[in-house]
Amino acid sequence: MIPSAFPDKAEIARLSAGMLLEVEAVHFNAREPFILASGLPSPTYIDCRKLISFPRIRSTLMDFLAATVLRDAGFEAFDNVAGGETAGIPFSALIAERLALPMTYVRKKPKGYGRNARIEGVMSEGDRVLLVEDMTTDGGSKLSFVDAIRETGASCAHTAVIFSYGIFPEITKTLGDHGVTLHSLCTWWDVLEVAKDRQAFDAQTLSEVEAFLNAPREWQEARKKS
Repeated sequence: MIPSAFPDKAEIARLSAGMLLEVEAVHFNAREPFILASGLPSPTYIDCRKLISFPRIRSTLMDFLAATVLRDAGFEAFDNVAGGETAGIPFSALIAERLALPMTYVRKKPKGYGRNARIEGVMSEGDRVLLVEDMTTDGGSKLSFVDAIRETGASCAHTAVIFSYGIFPEITKTLGDHGVTLHSLCTWWDVLEVAKDRQAFDAQTLSEVEAFLNAPREWQEARKKS
């Protein structure tokens, strides 16, 4: 079934943030910050991979994401759904099923033997491809996947994620300069609002997280280990 009628964006964001908190995919720790892949500290960490283990939440979020893409990009905008290795693969399969489209996935790099392919599955020249991943921070990691898709002769002008950090303004330019539009369900701001309502963390932790969200680069620089 192709979903088309769902709550508005604000309600989807609130519900999605609540589900992330419910499965404990959200982690806040201001005293001992997490170290991100960039090497920079953060009082926030999110693990969207956990969602695949919760069928009811997983299904609802995928309905929300499919509806968001259809409403924002169009009902006949895509010919193929591609997942980014590895976190995007299960979610792309679920979205492809909902949109009744072929599913493929994109490797981070060629596998080094056999066909040495980066694209697995059938992607044809001229296909309009939706790239699906679990999350994005500043959008930079998506560009390699987009380029690999375009090298096949297909196009990729849209990427959809469950969660976007929503605190790095450069993401719009990074993806926009590459001809890509981002679709997401919720951000750290949505999660923080719901966490406050539910008193999911102590007041000091929530205050520190809010300080980070308001000035992430400054927060990281002040706590960066030399």
